[in-house]
Amino acid sequence: MGGKIKSWRKRWFVFDRMRRTLSYYVDKHETKLKGLLYFQAIEEVYYDHLRSAAKSPNPALTFCVKTHDRLYYMVAPSAEAMRIWMDVIVTGAEGYTQFLS
Repeated sequence: MGGKIKSWRKRWFVFDRMRRTLSYYVDKHETKLKGLLYFQAIEEVYYDHLRSAAKSPNPALTFCVKTHDRLYYMVAPSAEAMRIWMDVIVTGAEGYTQFLS
């Protein structure tokens, strides 16, 4: 879901462990960068069990990525994809903290 205009749009996400970023683009051709999340900014990743994203096209597949500045609502194409993305994002964000000590 968009940050300023609260509408749902498809986005292509790229997880980059080396750069420690999660970037997103308009489409899979990755020509127009729409946004970037740094692992160190990610505070929490969780399933939207309270259905706070009630306007989601598929509330059962909606999950949230909370950062210092924003709450990102995302919808996965399947339950399996949602679990994988959540695990990957959490692992990346937690992995970042290993470098802090």
